Amino acid sequence: MSGPDLVVVGGGVIGLASAWRARQQGAEVVVVDPEPGHGASWAAAGMLAAVTEAHFGEESLLALNRRSAEAWPGFRDELESVTGHDLAYRGDGTLAVAYDTGDRDALQELYRFQQELGLGSTWLGAGECRRLEPLLATVIRGGLFVPGDHQVDPRRLVGALLEACRLVGVRLVPDAVASVTTAGDRVTGARCEGGESLLAGQTLLAAGWQSAAMPGLPEAALPPVRPVKGQILRLRMPAGWPLPRHTVRAISQGTSLYVVVRPDGEIVCGATVEEMGADRRVTGGAIYSLLRDAQLVLPMLLEAEFLEATAGLRPGSPDNAPMIGPGALEGLLVAAGHYRNGILLVPATAELVAGLLQGGRSGSPPELPSWAAAFDPRRFHRAPAAA
Repeated sequence: MSGPDLVVVGGGVIGLASAWRARQQGAEVVVVDPEPGHGASWAAAGMLAAVTEAHFGEESLLALNRRSAEAWPGFRDELESVTGHDLAYRGDGTLAVAYDTGDRDALQELYRFQQELGLGSTWLGAGECRRLEPLLATVIRGGLFVPGDHQVDPRRLVGALLEACRLVGVRLVPDAVASVTTAGDRVTGARCEGGESLLAGQTLLAAGWQSAAMPGLPEAALPPVRPVKGQILRLRMPAGWPLPRHTVRAISQGTSLYVVVRPDGEIVCGATVEEMGADRRVTGGAIYSLLRDAQLVLPMLLEAEFLEATAGLRPGSPDNAPMIGPGALEGLLVAAGHYRNGILLVPATAELVAGLLQGGRSGSPPELPSWAAAFDPRRFHRAPAAA
């Protein structure tokens, strides 16, 4: 078969990072996306929060998140070195705080869960929280500090990955995919809306929530990804005003939120979690509730300049874990369903995709390493065992 070794359908951070890594290993790679980096990647806050995003019953996902978090400093250094782009990476840690006593009880339950798993977090009293973060409201009832949960600017990350792909010779096609193409039970590439057909040894489906309705694939091969709406605000404090020293996460009267401060003074506040389908509307109610809850924790935000409100669509899976690996058809790879952890999982996903592609090029079927077996996309398509 003539053509590239890999066609990547989708140019978000997952698709771009996978393309970059695959090309570094010698593969010929094409990425197809009409606006690379302008989907969920553009709306994201960029928290690398393996510990504060830990949830009960998601221990396998936690292990993957921690692996990727550990890879992030090296990934950042390499990407900044080859492109000259500053990713605005901050390693100051994350402070999670509770607004009232009910919120404190909920946060302490999360802290106990973290301690059972041996995660790096420290419980702080109310006074200790305010000494660490003086801009917090005086009503804060306590919190926990996670030094290993960092942040990066996703928009800068997009720019750096696009440049890295260009530098190594990844071909970027600014078009939409009309359909994935097949021959029998094998995926053979993609056809663009502009008419170009791309034959490839492997096709990576990395189109976020849109992966679930990719034309050309039989229903059984489509990854079950749904859009989960998240509305997010971007603010800026007046020149000379003090800024929070850390990423601040909070439970405020039962509602979870975060405030992420960029090195240039931009403040990102979010985010809602709405099962609204493919709805990208920014609503007054969401803006109101985000500001209301955030200023209860950081009152100085009421003086911030409003910059932007956006709505992104996170790609959620049935078990909230990503699908990374061989698809249901030969020639198909999947990297979708990253949900809350898309930016965090960039290094690990790119490593997996490049490894699978390299294995496939050697003539053996792509096979996931044991540490990633729980995220096999085919887990949702397997028939139940006989009784």
